[in-house]
Amino acid sequence: MSEPSRFDRGHTDDLMSFLAAGPTPYHAVASAGARLEKAGFRQVAETDAWDGSAGGKFVLRGGAIIAWYVPEGAAPHTPFRIVGAHTDSPNLRVKPRPDSGAHGFRQVAVEIYGGPLMNSWLDRDLGLAGRLSLRDGSTRLVDVDRPLLRVPQLAIHLDRSVSGEGLKLDKQRHLQPVWGLGDDVRDGDLIAFLEQESGLPAGSVTGWDLMTYTVEPPAYLGRDHDLLAGPRMDNLLSVHAGTAALAAVATGGADLPCIPVLAAFDHEETGSQSDTGADGPLLGSVLERSVLARGGSYEDRARAFAGTVCLSSDTGHAVHPNYAERHDPTHHPRLNGGPILKVNVNNRYATDGSGRAVFAAACERAGVPFQTFVSNNSMPCGTTIGPITAARHGIRTVDIGAAILSMHSARELCGADDPFLLANALVAFLEG
Repeated sequence: MSEPSRFDRGHTDDLMSFLAAGPTPYHAVASAGARLEKAGFRQVAETDAWDGSAGGKFVLRGGAIIAWYVPEGAAPHTPFRIVGAHTDSPNLRVKPRPDSGAHGFRQVAVEIYGGPLMNSWLDRDLGLAGRLSLRDGSTRLVDVDRPLLRVPQLAIHLDRSVSGEGLKLDKQRHLQPVWGLGDDVRDGDLIAFLEQESGLPAGSVTGWDLMTYTVEPPAYLGRDHDLLAGPRMDNLLSVHAGTAALAAVATGGADLPCIPVLAAFDHEETGSQSDTGADGPLLGSVLERSVLARGGSYEDRARAFAGTVCLSSDTGHAVHPNYAERHDPTHHPRLNGGPILKVNVNNRYATDGSGRAVFAAACERAGVPFQTFVSNNSMPCGTTIGPITAARHGIRTVDIGAAILSMHSARELCGADDPFLLANALVAFLEG
């Protein structure tokens, strides 16, 4: 079968593996960390003293990762070049008392995380993954990567209004998945099952952060395989591109005038206000400690931050062929048209004219075309970690990303060449 493309699909193939390996933010950052370790980075603990040695380092905290590469001879006031992204996606997350059921069905009680397209979670085979907290204080990742749960949709024969009035879902009543049959529902059944799946002793799990995900793997789509369908592209597509770009810059031997950084946060879909979110202190703490570890002062920190630029990379809306009227009439980003520059004069995005110039220069150096996204004036504009990063740290920030369709669906759609184009633009940006 032919697979024509202007670009090498190796990057997109690798993205598909990354998406499949990252059913939760915890798994995604573990995968990113493993990739960086192969590129020579080493993990450092926040509780340890840091040294100012050259090379690549990274910090993992929950579902967030901050990674940076210090070139040989970098001065304490050397500015940073940051690729920012987020690791979380809207989904169905397990409640503290998960075991429920009715009318002979065993069910799992879930809560709605973020703003998912709820209908996209119906009648899909779902796995279950996340983080288990153990009695001894340690944590363990768990991933039941097989059809385990399903949210069954009501048959049209029992609700004829669906055809005329559309589907209406109650978040509490209609989205609780089933995972078996039986009337003897007991508290602790789900966690006992996960302990067994993980090879843990019974009763060893005392806390959990669990979420459902679709087990259908990412796949090329279309006659020419020019589309890519898959889960969690918002925003693991950017996390993957940033990880690949940082690894490439660190191993490329370039004489870097800056310190390249990857900052991938959790909880963007719910406002970023957590210790692992962009509105928390994690990024500022890591950057400041890097300055101080190289013998810097507060003055060096201020100089470094003043010269720093962040590209906040998140997915954006491609023009939809069936709903073109929902888009701005003069801004129609297309799939496989290159990364998008996201602009909103009300600061829902952090881009201004000087930021546009920075991104345009990076794309020019990389030989990558780019497009511009602006929301239709009659519709509210979404936001990203960009304005938060700019306001919290006083860092010049530019909002960019890859254009996709079906954002916040359980399964999203992008151009198969756009991930490669985005990663190349990020490499040029990180090289300064």
